Amino acid sequence: MEQDNTRKETGIRDEKGQGGPGGPERGGEQGTGHRKPPRIPMPRVSVEDGSSPLPAAPPPAGPVLEHPVLKSLLGAWALAACSAEEAAAVELHLGECGACADEARRLREAVGLLQRPESLDLDPGLRTRVLESCLERRPPRIPVPDWAAAYDAETARLDALLQDFGDAEWHAPVRLRWFRGDEPTSRRTTVAGVIAHLLSVDGLVAVALGLDDPLGDVTPPRPTPAARTEAYWRASHFPPTRAVRAPWRDQSHSLVRAVSFTGGGVDGTRVPYGGFELPLHDAMLDRAFECWVHAEDIADAVDYPFEPPSPRHLHRMIDLAARMLPAVLAHRRGNGLAAPAQHRLVAAGEPGRSLRLEIEGSGGGEWLIPLDSPAAKGSAEHEVAHVALDGVEFCHLAAGHVPPREAAAGQVGDKEAIRDVLYAAASLSRM
Repeated sequence: MEQDNTRKETGIRDEKGQGGPGGPERGGEQGTGHRKPPRIPMPRVSVEDGSSPLPAAPPPAGPVLEHPVLKSLLGAWALAACSAEEAAAVELHLGECGACADEARRLREAVGLLQRPESLDLDPGLRTRVLESCLERRPPRIPVPDWAAAYDAETARLDALLQDFGDAEWHAPVRLRWFRGDEPTSRRTTVAGVIAHLLSVDGLVAVALGLDDPLGDVTPPRPTPAARTEAYWRASHFPPTRAVRAPWRDQSHSLVRAVSFTGGGVDGTRVPYGGFELPLHDAMLDRAFECWVHAEDIADAVDYPFEPPSPRHLHRMIDLAARMLPAVLAHRRGNGLAAPAQHRLVAAGEPGRSLRLEIEGSGGGEWLIPLDSPAAKGSAEHEVAHVALDGVEFCHLAAGHVPPREAAAGQVGDKEAIRDVLYAAASLSRM
């Protein structure tokens, strides 16, 4: 009886009355004093019919548009000019209306024809424009000479091409091509071998400026570009790899820095090429030209597009080739590879028979090439032939990449003179 009274006082019920420590009124928690919220019964899943216990999600709210309105939106939808709600309504309608779906397809195709595909490659003139804009606001304390700007730009473009090359690209095969006499010739190497070639030949300019020779003590008897390249390749214990990029780029920076610091103090410097010499100004242009040509060789080897130099730099390269043609023509004539002069040699600076070389397109212009003497002066009054070529094609001819017979876009006049000048242009090429 005493126990029963205690239960009544405390309000605790027995198990039959759903009391006890685990009863629902105490929520299974001793001493909390809180009631557990009532359980919401969940519907059971029927195994037989596979019905889901969750209700279906309501369809997304959106504008309810009539067929004429949706049809009028097709043009904006094709141009991606609709709002998100309108685009969703149009696309839902296209799945139900075949006529509108056909119209939408035709509109999308028309939009594709209006949009020109854009290249992902940077504009080759972008670097020049950015630098010019920067220099207009803050001139450099020590500017790069104008005659060295092409070399600075072309080495930077080639270095950007090499930046993301993996091992496979560095060992991709490349065939160097040039003309020897009247016949094309070539030499097989790799991308790394081409950079080693540029490093070796640029070393001619470095030596002329008093900088270190990349060949070190391995110096061939005749400092021709081909001899220096072969000597560098032979001195390497293994074929060149990506490791050649750093010394080549360091040397190119050193050359630009050296000519920038010396300024006009290098005007009389000449760079020997074995059988001939070039003034430093022309040698830097020559190295810029070679850098561009071999960058194209590398880009072709890895199937990557590479644009020509800027028009200003391309014009300077063409001008150098045009100025070298009379001497090359005289050299070929001395070796029996060109027709003999039809008249006596004219005195230096006097007008003589001339060929008009017209270069079209970017970086173009006109040059009168004296035919009978390298010291003669080109003369319009004594013009015997006229040749027209595209600027990039002429450079490819001078690089030995285009056969002379296929180079001229237009020619009028003395056929023999035209042939001699085209072959002389191809003879400018070398390894």
